[in-house]
Amino acid sequence: MPQRITLDDMGQRLLFRHARTHRAWQPIPVEDSVLEAAYNLMRWGPTEANCFPIRIVFVKTPEAKARLKPHLDAGNVDKTMAAPVTAIFAWDNEFYEKLPQLFPPVPDMKASFVGQPDKIRHVASRSASLQAAYFMLAARSVGLDCGPMGGFNADGVKAAFFADVNYTPNFLCNLGYGDPTKLHPRLPRLAFDEVAQII
Repeated sequence: MPQRITLDDMGQRLLFRHARTHRAWQPIPVEDSVLEAAYNLMRWGPTEANCFPIRIVFVKTPEAKARLKPHLDAGNVDKTMAAPVTAIFAWDNEFYEKLPQLFPPVPDMKASFVGQPDKIRHVASRSASLQAAYFMLAARSVGLDCGPMGGFNADGVKAAFFADVNYTPNFLCNLGYGDPTKLHPRLPRLAFDEVAQII
């Protein structure tokens, strides 16, 4: 077996086994540099044809939170208003405009997307969702806790935050330093044999 660098037990616990979805937050601010550090890890994750469709707004200020609040489902309001940061993960429906920069091995890759809305949506939504998941793992690796959620009015968020750009909101994720005393018991997961087969 070839020698590989692997994540030790502590790293695996940090990213997966002990990581939890947080709903209660300690009143500790998140520095911009920490968000940037998480982004700079996330950006190395693969996307289809290196298309990099994700776009993110980090909602931190009281003014920005006030813009977001009316578009949250009732059950998500209190925890989102208490979170130091809420990431709005979206995708750029014109991501292909950057393909000449991002995928130089195929100079005409952009042309394969122009005028193909179904293809654009499928590729953008799939790769942007991957990137958002990469970001959550990156955030955990730099010490943040995450609280991903649906439960919002996508049209309202688009109008409030993306009125001048062709972005589609995907999902939200509260970020900060969670209160471990408020965690619920961990829910079960399916075992390997219930989900996977090796053929």
